[in-house]
Amino acid sequence: MADADQGDSGRSAVTLAVGLMLAANALFTLTDTSTKWLLAAGFGALQLAFMRYAVQCAITCITVARGDPARLRLPQRIWAVLFFRAGLLVGATIVNFVALKFLSLTVTSAIMFSAPIFVCLLSGPLLGEHIGTRQWAFVGIGFAGVLVVIRPFDANIEWAAAMMLIPALSMAFYSILTRKLAGDVHPAIMQLALGIVGTVCLAPLAVTTWHMPDAPLEWGLIFAIGTFAWAGHEFLIRAHKLAEAHFLMPFSYSYLVYMAVASAVVFGDAPDLPTLMGAGLITLSGILIWHNRRQSDTQTRQ
Repeated sequence: MADADQGDSGRSAVTLAVGLMLAANALFTLTDTSTKWLLAAGFGALQLAFMRYAVQCAITCITVARGDPARLRLPQRIWAVLFFRAGLLVGATIVNFVALKFLSLTVTSAIMFSAPIFVCLLSGPLLGEHIGTRQWAFVGIGFAGVLVVIRPFDANIEWAAAMMLIPALSMAFYSILTRKLAGDVHPAIMQLALGIVGTVCLAPLAVTTWHMPDAPLEWGLIFAIGTFAWAGHEFLIRAHKLAEAHFLMPFSYSYLVYMAVASAVVFGDAPDLPTLMGAGLITLSGILIWHNRRQSDTQTRQ
């Protein structure tokens, strides 16, 4: 009876984790969709990036203040890595917000999902992990997908599409640093570092490009992008507490589906065939890399 109860509890936890993962990606989609709408309304990318982190910083300060102050007592070396990690995400956000003005949600999300491919490439030299022949083949499939989306040999190539490789690479380094810090730093402190770096670095730049909102909807969306981003990260953290990362990874690709739907419904930007093909190759590459890693971990445990 006890075993049955534990089994039901485990299944419930996994189901909740999947729900949180799907909800987190929906919130990240709302962040980018709201940002693209505000960019079209005349707001600057730097102003929106500042508000995204300022709101996150305010919410996180409240949650950290209500928690155990001992969480903040970290070695200077850890704080330095936290702030560097935060800088990577802030830089990725700025480039992403600039690109959203020129590209569809589907294109930006597809290129951003090349980050796991970069993680695979960098995990060898940075984490000392072995990259086998199959891994290299899967990486090749992913880069083929990126090339299909960006279309570098097309005379009408969008410079913003090529520029999106910068945040993809930044997110790869960000993910690797997150893996290194996960056992030493509370998630709330990671969020706090993000909020502080984003707010402090972007405040002077946002002032020079500030555009005062006129309508209540604009005010609402400006504050919503930070709230959506904060809530998305919270859901993501909670999901990974309930289920292992290797189980949740395939569900992260729901973000591509959400972004394609939002792009078509909100902006009328239905993805063309090359974009869909490229996104499919990137998704296939990511899932193959995940599956290969899962098999390797299973064999290692045995």
